[in-house]
Amino acid sequence: MTRSVGVVIPAYHPDVDRLEAYVEALHEAVAPETIRVELDAADPGVRDRIEALPVTLHEASTRRGKGAAITAGFEALSTDVVAFADADGSTPASSIADVIRPVESGDADLAAGSRRHPDATVESHQTVARRYLGDGFAWLARRLLDVPLHDYQCGAKALTNDAWTRIRPHLHEPGFAWDIELIAVADAVGCRIVEVPVVWEDRPESTVSPVRTTLRLARGLVVSRHRARLLRNDRLHALLDRPRDSTPALVDRDHR
Repeated sequence: MTRSVGVVIPAYHPDVDRLEAYVEALHEAVAPETIRVELDAADPGVRDRIEALPVTLHEASTRRGKGAAITAGFEALSTDVVAFADADGSTPASSIADVIRPVESGDADLAAGSRRHPDATVESHQTVARRYLGDGFAWLARRLLDVPLHDYQCGAKALTNDAWTRIRPHLHEPGFAWDIELIAVADAVGCRIVEVPVVWEDRPESTVSPVRTTLRLARGLVVSRHRARLLRNDRLHALLDRPRDSTPALVDRDHR
C-alpha cells in the first residue's frame, strides 16, 4: 500500500530563488501529496513570491523558531508520513527521498538524515569552528542519549503519522534543540529509529551563530535526556524532577 507523504519546510529569511528550485526538485524526487512552507516574519514581497510556488503557505507574524514551525506544519498535515527539510536545500531532494523511504515502506517509525554517517557524502564542508562544535556536540549527544546516532541535527527527518501522534505531546523545544528532543522522545515511546546517510552541502551564508546555538543545544540536550528518562519511568530522574511552572507542549501553544 502506498503511503501519502507531506513535507514541511520551515523558512525564516529564505533565499526565494533557491527555495523555488528546491520545491521543484522535491516534487520531482519525492512526489509528496503536499509541501507546506511555514514562513516566519517575512516581508510582503517574500510572502507573495512563495505564495506563487506549488506549496501550501502558512505565515506567522513573528519568528517562532525551527521546532515550533515544524510542529505547526506537522499538525496541519493529514498524510501517512510527515517529513521536513531545511529551506536552504543543503540536503538535496534525492536525499530527502532516501530519508523518507524506510518510513514509507514500514521499515522504520522515524528516519533521521545524517551528514556524519560514514556513508554520507559531504560536498562542501563547514568552517573549522562549526565543524568542531558540531562534532563535539554529536559526541556528547551519543553519550547522554539512549539513541547512538552519528548526527542528531541534520535538517532531514521523516516519521509516520502514528509516531508523530505518540511524540507530539512531549515536545517543548521551539528552536534548534527540537531535533534532539524529537529523537530522544521517539526512542522513549518505543519508535523504531534508523539513520540514513545523505548528501550534504554547507551553506556558508547561514546567519546562525555557531557558539550561541551550540550552547542552546547543549542545554536542550540535557533537558531532552531528562524528559526522555521521565517517559521511561526512570526513578532517579523522577526524584530529580521537581514540581514547577513549566512551559506547555508546543502543540498547546499559539504560534500565529
